[in-house]
This record gives sequence, structure tokens and C-alpha cells, in this order.
Amino acid sequence: MATAYTPGLKVSAFTTIRKMRRLPLKGEVVVSVGQEVGPDDVVARTLLPGIVRTVRAAEILGVDPDELPALLMVKVGDVVEPGQLIAQSRSFFGLFRSECRTPIGGTVELISEATGHVGIREPPSPIEVKAYVRGRVAEVLPGEGVVVEARGALIQGIFGVGGERRGAIAMAVDDPGRPVTEAEVRPEHAGKLLCGGCNITGDALRRAAEVGVAGVVVGAIIDRDLVDFLGYDIGVAITGHEAIPLTLIVTEGFGTIRMAQRTFDLLRSLEGETASFNGATQIRAGVIRPEVIVPRADGVPSEETARHDLEIGVPIRIIREPYFGALATVAALPPEPQPIPSGARVRVLEAELADGRRVIVPRANVELIEG
Repeated sequence: MATAYTPGLKVSAFTTIRKMRRLPLKGEVVVSVGQEVGPDDVVARTLLPGIVRTVRAAEILGVDPDELPALLMVKVGDVVEPGQLIAQSRSFFGLFRSECRTPIGGTVELISEATGHVGIREPPSPIEVKAYVRGRVAEVLPGEGVVVEARGALIQGIFGVGGERRGAIAMAVDDPGRPVTEAEVRPEHAGKLLCGGCNITGDALRRAAEVGVAGVVVGAIIDRDLVDFLGYDIGVAITGHEAIPLTLIVTEGFGTIRMAQRTFDLLRSLEGETASFNGATQIRAGVIRPEVIVPRADGVPSEETARHDLEIGVPIRIIREPYFGALATVAALPPEPQPIPSGARVRVLEAELADGRRVIVPRANVELIEG
């Protein structure tokens, strides 16, 4: 039962990263296995069918639906342009004429004698999937996408918002316990991934959006500040699709929590390097973590396989109150279930906090910090 814990976040200076790049529907893969790709290189593309728009032709002409076919100037399969005349009628010995023009362009897909409507499908929208990270195509899924493999630094967060972006890493503060305030956000941070300490204020977040910061990585954020920035409350579904001008990643939790020293030091060592990052988060089935990836040509490989057992001395993060967000190391692993304040008997561990205190917590209330 040593494996009764929540999988942890990965913080590694040099590891192997595999990213699935998949199309939303069948299409064409334009790269091959072994090919080197850059983050902006297109690896697959497809066409998203346009929406069918209805033109109430019979109603516009003032005729019965079954009269429409004789008045049409187009047929199913014809391509039409916006404003094109598609039907007309004449009355009173041809002295008066009614016209029906299509407000959109596309392809005539249906003509209904029952309703007198003409259905026009808008042109398809091209969709391209890019590599996202610099690396090598390790696998091709025909018609679907590819797996891009990169080697470099990987930092996972606990929560994020905003989609895939790129930018050079810039440090906003010199201590993981310092918050990012409005004063730390400067015009030269435009297009960069701004890294802070324990928190970012709401004013600083808005300032970052104003100057064009591409992304922000901090230890935590006060939930009210995040809601104010987004304009709505976050639900339980996957994040990453928000219509916001930057990507936000928090590494520890909500509130004001000092960023883990190890994470802060790694970010600082990468200052000036270009990172690919994504705030997408999913906490239900198929966990998705927000991430910062910095491909590197060389480095000393970290442990490539995640630990699957709790062991004495391994670093952990406590993810439940009253020690939520606290970083610690495993000090002891009592073998027998023990009672906790709720009255239940569960398997626990003894954790040594950063200040030297030792506390007992359920094993289910911690996650490993992977190297």
C-alpha cells in the first residue's frame, strides 16, 4: 500500500518529453517519423466543415414553398458568392420583380419544397496543428496526428488558464517568497514568460495583459483575483480555452504560497531561454497538468522514470488542509492504519515540513514531487 498517494508534479532540468499533437477530426499528416520540427512547424492539417445557413427564399419572394424550384437560378452543388442572385419571381404581367440574394457565400447543399428554404454551407475552415515544441517526430498516427519527442526542462504546475504560447523566460522577483506586484511588470516583458514567487496581484495580472506578457508562472493566486481577471468563475471542466491575452500557471495552489525553491531555481537557471507553455488543466479522468517546456540540446539527464513508491526522504507536497500547499519530505511510513480526526482509520505518513516540524498526514493527502 505504499503506492496510496496522488501522482505528483514533475520538475526536471533535463528529461524526455512526448507531446501528442492530434487533429480534432481526420485529416492529413504532413511530417514523417524522425523529422526534426520547430514549435511553429505544421505537423497536420484538416478542413472543418462550414455551418449550413438557411435562406428563407420562398418567404422573401412571397411565394408558396412548392413554387420555389421553378424560380431558382441555382441547384444543389452550385458555389455561390455573398450577394449573388439565387431566385427571382415576376408578377402583374412581369412589371414587378422580387429577388432573393444570398447573404453568405458557400455551396448550395439543400433545396426544400416543403419549407421553401435553401441551405447553403459556408466554406470549410482550415485547421492546422503545430508541433508546439522543438523536437523530433517520434510517431505518426495516420490521418490523426503525431507524437513529438523533445528533451529538455519540464516544469508542471498545479493549475492554469490560457492556451499554448511561447516566450523567453524572465524573472520578475529574486526570491520565491516575494509576490509579483504591478511595479515588477515592465514594458520589456512583452512577449515573455514572467516568473514570480508566492503570488501575483490582480493589478499586476491586468498590467501584464496590458503590456503584452505572453505568460505568468507564480506559486499561487488568490481565487478572487483570478475570477476578476477572467470575468467569470472557473468550473470543473478542462481549462486552457479561455479568451484571455496571456497564460497563467500556478505551481503550488491558491492563496499566497511560496514557490518551491527547486522550481524557482530551475526557472531562474533558464532565464532568457525560449519556453513553450500551456495552462490547460484537467483534474478528472485523464489528468492534464499545466506545463513549461524548454527544449535543450544538452544537459545531464534526470531520473527518467517516475517514482511509484513512497520512500523515506522523497519530497512531497501536502494537498489537503490544514497543511495545504506545504512542501515536506517523508520522515516515516508507519505500516498500520491509524485514526485521524474524522474518526476513520487510514494509512498515514510522517512528514517533515520545511521549518523542521513533523506532522502526521494521510497518504492520500500528499503528492510526490517528481524529479
